[in-house]
Amino acid sequence: MTKRAATLYLTFIGLLLLLVAAWYIVSFLTLETDSAMFDGQRALADVQTQVDFGPRIPGTEGHEKIRTWMRAELESAGWMVDIQETEMLGHPIFNVTAKRNNDAPQIILGAHYDTRIFADHDADAAKQTRPVPGANDGASGVAVLLELARTLPETTVPVWLVFFDAEDNGQIQGWDWILGSRAFASELSVRPQAVIIVDMIGDANLNIHFERNSDATLRAEIWETAASLGHDDVFIAREKHSMLDDHTPFLQAGIPSVDIIDFDYAYWHTTQDTPDKVSAASLQAVGETLWAWVTAKNRQ
Repeated sequence: MTKRAATLYLTFIGLLLLLVAAWYIVSFLTLETDSAMFDGQRALADVQTQVDFGPRIPGTEGHEKIRTWMRAELESAGWMVDIQETEMLGHPIFNVTAKRNNDAPQIILGAHYDTRIFADHDADAAKQTRPVPGANDGASGVAVLLELARTLPETTVPVWLVFFDAEDNGQIQGWDWILGSRAFASELSVRPQAVIIVDMIGDANLNIHFERNSDATLRAEIWETAASLGHDDVFIAREKHSMLDDHTPFLQAGIPSVDIIDFDYAYWHTTQDTPDKVSAASLQAVGETLWAWVTAKNRQ
């Protein structure tokens, strides 16, 4: 081989090595992007879609539309969908469960999709008989779960995503709080290691404190995960509220459960609970945290 030929050969090999290295770098970056693709903006769009359906009060057109839409979104993301049809206090209940396969869940992630009949906390008395739009109180939790459905790897530990019905109409005649989760827990034939509820987590001024009734070990894990991602400004590791929420029936059944909720929301149960009060950054912080916490279970 001549000196010129050797030089050309080495140049070719060098270029080939550079191309291979570039391919690996691109592949690595793509993998990293895929593994962190929870999109708060897309979740915010899901909040708007839900509010556009109108009130999601059980028995209304909006309530039926959101179930159909959630099912389509979940199935398009590769999840199997079951609907538990039951009854509580004479009201039909439709709990929607998404699962990757028929394995028993190690983790249940839940949110309620219904909205309150009356905006009875509205400052304007004339508006207190109007329905609540439910952008934060309902739609934000659903949006986070749907975005997790799109982005969680198929290789996670078995996870169920559960969208609870009839959570939000307590202190209204003929109703009570958390009817859907009560019905679900009462018929649950498996025992997950953890149930995590997300409720009112889209507030632009997000402050999620430890909920007093939640399992202390689980909540510490999740808040530590949030801190590791730089979200300790919104996940505040101090107790504040004691909540009756969709985690309650699971706690009563002896299942470790956590309520991720910002109850310091100025527009709770008012006509002002609209999408402009919800932040993509807040949805991102909660979604990223749960994504990281769930996927970390694979390495334990």
